[in-house]
Amino acid sequence: MLIQIKDLTKTYQRHNGAINAVDSLSFDIDKGSFITITGPSGSGKTTLLLIIGGLLRPTSGRMIYGGNELNLDSDEEMAIFRSNHIGFVMQSFALVPYLTAVENIMIALNVKNKNKAENRNRAIELLKWVGLDDRTTHYPRELSAGQQQRVAIARALANSPDLLLADEPTGNLDPGLSREILSILSKINKEQKTTIVMVTHSPVAAEYGDVKIHLQEGKLLGHSIMKKVFVS
Repeated sequence: MLIQIKDLTKTYQRHNGAINAVDSLSFDIDKGSFITITGPSGSGKTTLLLIIGGLLRPTSGRMIYGGNELNLDSDEEMAIFRSNHIGFVMQSFALVPYLTAVENIMIALNVKNKNKAENRNRAIELLKWVGLDDRTTHYPRELSAGQQQRVAIARALANSPDLLLADEPTGNLDPGLSREILSILSKINKEQKTTIVMVTHSPVAAEYGDVKIHLQEGKLLGHSIMKKVFVS
């Protein structure tokens, strides 16, 4: 078991009353699983992902990592948790435009390792792993959308995270490029044993998960389990 989520709720106060973006969700994330989260816009998918990644505080609920309960109200503890265990892949790629592909990865490595030569070698190794070893000195504007997302994935893997969180990683890509990115994520999951939780609107992308969760108005509406991850 990697993460246990218990009674997680995120409430927003609106002028017309309170809205539960995430409503008392409880489920477990098994190590090595590939979870896809689907649901209509406003169903709480991204909110849930941000809470798991420690970027958003829940209103209530608990999260247990490796048997140890996390203090979700502590910005410092959650920052350490993110740095040590989480990698993020976003729909918008979020690359620094004035840095090359290899430099975009190195900025993630610099947080932990000040050895520039080691960081560069690690970044080149990651770019090779995603099929971009011939694009190390290219700037984001010189890369296709699919290549930019590959760099973003390589950056997310920089510090060898236990958990990769992906928010609509194929949302800005055409079907062909989407399949390439999904194949890379599947390879990461299978070969590196990295746990992946991916939010997607795409039925095709959702099929890459061995555990499928469907949300409706912040609640768990349905799930399909094909491995040792149990959703309650």
